[in-house]
Amino acid sequence: MGFRQGAVLASCSFFLGVLFICFFVDYRLLHQQLTDDIIEDGFQFYTTFFNAPPAIKALLHGFIGVGVLGLIAKLHAWTDSAIWFDGSSLAAYIFAIAVYLSVTIPALRTIAIPAEVDTREDRIEAMRVLAAGNSIMMVVLGAILVLQAGQEYARRMELKELAAEKAGKEKQANADEKEKKE
Repeated sequence: MGFRQGAVLASCSFFLGVLFICFFVDYRLLHQQLTDDIIEDGFQFYTTFFNAPPAIKALLHGFIGVGVLGLIAKLHAWTDSAIWFDGSSLAAYIFAIAVYLSVTIPALRTIAIPAEVDTREDRIEAMRVLAAGNSIMMVVLGAILVLQAGQEYARRMELKELAAEKAGKEKQANADEKEKKE
């Protein structure tokens, strides 16, 4: 595993960690009967998440860039493996970023800083949409990890095949050489 693949795995794993923390709130919002306690816990959690210090937000957004750069660097090799595995991973990563930009950020704003026209019901709906978006991003990031593992597996299998082919050729060459001597 090289630096580029490490960058991709680190960024995906970091975001999966953040999303698994959010999942403790999201699960209750999506799969349980909504009560005032669940709603207030969600409001408090996501308001705290939204009001994180700028350094935390910079780290989060910096890791987004690390993932994109890692995938682009891996795709730059332009082999069949890079095209299929890294191209698919890049498309999935861009999809996750699109969900983050189009769902997560507006929903967090609606939850943490409601406009005058936003009612409590609008904030609850935004929180549920945010929870669904987080679940979608978890699936997509997990798929990227699976694609990266599949690429590594395919690379190792290819190396085994090449080694077996080389050993077969050497064996054949030795047999031919032995036959010539006789």
